[in-house]
Amino acid sequence: MEPIVITGLGAITPIGLTVEEFWAHLCAGVSGVGPITRFDTTGFAVRIAAEVKGFDPQNYMDDKLARRTARPTQFAIAAAKMALEDAGASVTHSDPTQWGVVMNTGGGPIADVAEAGQLLAKEGPRSISPFFVPSIMPNAVSCLVSIATGARGPVLTCTEACASGNYALVEAMHILRRGDAQAVIAGGAESAIAPIAFAALGRIGALTKYNDRPTEACRPFDRDRQGFVFGEGAAAFVVEPLSRARQRGAHIYAEIAGGALTGDAYHITAPHPEGDGAARAMRLALEKAGIQPQEIDHISAHGTGTALNDVVETKAIKAVFGEHAYRLAISAIKSMLGHLLGAAGAVAALAACLTLRDGIIPPTINLDNPDPECDLDYVPHVARRQPVRAAMVNGFGFGGQNAVVILRQPPEA
Repeated sequence: MEPIVITGLGAITPIGLTVEEFWAHLCAGVSGVGPITRFDTTGFAVRIAAEVKGFDPQNYMDDKLARRTARPTQFAIAAAKMALEDAGASVTHSDPTQWGVVMNTGGGPIADVAEAGQLLAKEGPRSISPFFVPSIMPNAVSCLVSIATGARGPVLTCTEACASGNYALVEAMHILRRGDAQAVIAGGAESAIAPIAFAALGRIGALTKYNDRPTEACRPFDRDRQGFVFGEGAAAFVVEPLSRARQRGAHIYAEIAGGALTGDAYHITAPHPEGDGAARAMRLALEKAGIQPQEIDHISAHGTGTALNDVVETKAIKAVFGEHAYRLAISAIKSMLGHLLGAAGAVAALAACLTLRDGIIPPTINLDNPDPECDLDYVPHVARRQPVRAAMVNGFGFGGQNAVVILRQPPEA
């Protein structure tokens, strides 16, 4: 099979509104977590999040579209346009029917739904915009990227909770291998920083309560972790067959070597205690990529900072990699970005692409007191210069959905 490669990157994140700004801050260990500004947190147990700051949708679309579009979709359009520009590609200058879109999300525009419900109760039916439903439907992130870019091939939104962003690249690879498109804009977008989400997740106990130390709040693999930090943002990629990329003279960041999606069939929020589904996803991804475990140098971990996830992910890595697990450089970038839910895996894959490009592995910050059950190399505190041949990107979502994608150095490298 012909290799499928990534030729364009785009990002809107809590630590940068461009790919290079994001990457510089990630490698420097800069945290994007701070007090919530999106709503009044009085009475909430959790008052911190990793918000996107300074984003102006009108830098990427006209005022009319911005007013009719939910925030995660605005992020998706912005990241997609960045990725196209980075790839030196234009949908309209080629055959638009051969361009696909796979832009995934976890919860979609939860904040907009909650706000509209309050407005309806307060001011009645005529207060609701006629564009409300098309703006909040989960597939709007893909459909509006399609409309904004002109892509007229397969348009798809998959929702695998926190594994959604990883799976976008896997599905893009499948579309291209089937011959259903010649290029795909793929990624993930999320913006769910809303009172109702914080109230619900606060009741579950999934969120950290380090309100007075927000930059230290997300502590993956640390003994003192309390839970994850809510984040928001998007990442997008231009994905195409190697022959097409070479014909265009495009810069190639990475090859999508393979990927897999599995289910735990265990619990709606908790992972399988032995990491069964996660381990099977990793093994299947390696098998489909035709890669031996010892060929992986780096894992961009799911690494949420929750009590269960970090131990279970560590168990799963050991089960798959054996002694090689202790030679892997593992990063948990949520320590800086928070958990971007449906966009988390896409942003983690973006970081993996840049690790392959630059030979720099981003750190896991706040890892001050390692959990004895989490005894692998999580690249604590400081980024590491190290050549990476292949990287695994893990995503494990509520409902027991596990998506793993493997990226490696492009063929010419």
